[in-house]
Amino acid sequence: MGTSPARLNLALQGGGAHGAFTWGVLDALLDDPRIQFEGLSGSSAGAMNAVVFADGWMKGGREGARQGLLDFWTQTGKQIPWGMMTQGEGDAISLSPAARLLTSWAGYFSPSQLNPLGLDPLRDLLNAQVDFERLRTHSPFKLFVGTTQANTGKLRVFRESELSVDVLLASACLPKIHHPVEIDGEPYWDGGYSANPAVFPLFYDCDSRDVLLVLLSPLEHEGTPRTAPEIEARIVELAFSAHFMREMRMVARAIEFSGPTFLTLGRLERRLHKTRFHMIDSAHLASLQRTETKLLTYGPFLDLLRGQGRERACNWLADHGDAVGRRSTVDVKKWFA
Repeated sequence: MGTSPARLNLALQGGGAHGAFTWGVLDALLDDPRIQFEGLSGSSAGAMNAVVFADGWMKGGREGARQGLLDFWTQTGKQIPWGMMTQGEGDAISLSPAARLLTSWAGYFSPSQLNPLGLDPLRDLLNAQVDFERLRTHSPFKLFVGTTQANTGKLRVFRESELSVDVLLASACLPKIHHPVEIDGEPYWDGGYSANPAVFPLFYDCDSRDVLLVLLSPLEHEGTPRTAPEIEARIVELAFSAHFMREMRMVARAIEFSGPTFLTLGRLERRLHKTRFHMIDSAHLASLQRTETKLLTYGPFLDLLRGQGRERACNWLADHGDAVGRRSTVDVKKWFA
C-alpha cells in the first residue's frame, strides 16, 4: 500500500461462537493505520461483528471499535453456565455431556415448546451496547445485514438506515432455538440460510474494489466424515456455505468469461476485472472444526478463537497488506470456480 490509507470491504461469515475468530481478525486490522473500511457485509455472527464494529467506531474511532468488540464478546462469554462446558487435554474446551444432551433434545421440540416466552439475553445485550437510532443516521460505514425470509426463502439484505435490534436478531435466528423474528409482519430466520455472507452488495454498492473474505468454514477439509454425527455436522456446514460458494463461483466464472482485454469491456466487465479479492480463513484450526462448538459461548474458548483470528490477520497483513489497492491475493478461480 502507498502512503494513503487503502479501503477494504469486509465480507464476514457467520458461525455462532466461532465469530470470535473474526473478532480477532478485526482487532488486528484495527492496529494497522494503513487500513480503512467502507462496506461491511455479514450474516449471523458476521452481522453482529459488523454492527458492533461500526457502532464502536461511531462512538470512538478505531479504539471505540476495538472496545465495542471487546465488550460485546466479553458479555457474550458470560452467557453459558459452567456446567455446560468441559476441559479436555491441553487447551481443548467442548460442550459437556449434559449440554450435548440438551442440544440433541432441541431437535425434537420447537422454540414455542422449549422457550414459550421467547426469552433472548442477546436482545438485552445488544440494546444495552448498540445505539441503533444513531447508527441508522450516522453509521461510519455501509452495512449489509443478511436475513432469510422464512416463508419464501428469499434473502433480504438490510442497510444501515434500516438497522434495529430485531434486524440483527433476525440475522442470527436459528429456528430450532429461537422464535422467528417478525419485521413489518414478515418472519425472518438466520441470514446464513440464504447468504453467508452476501458479497454482491460490496461489489455493486461500494466504491472500494478490495474485498476481504473472512471465513469461518474451511474451504477444504482434510478428512471425509464417516460417523453419523460427523456426517450431520458436515451437512449443516454445507447448507450454510452453499449460497456463498455459488455466489463466488459465479464471480469467478464471470471474470473468466468477460475476457482479458479492456477494449471490448462494458461497465460490468470493467468492474469485475478491477475487483481485488483477499481472504483470511480458518483452515487447519482444530478449534473451529466441530460444529457443536458454535454454541460454546464460553469466555476462555472465545478468547482462544480471538487469539487465533488475530494471529491469522497479522500474518495476512505481513504477507499481503501491501497488495491492498493493487492486486488480488487469493485465486478465486482456484477456490471457487
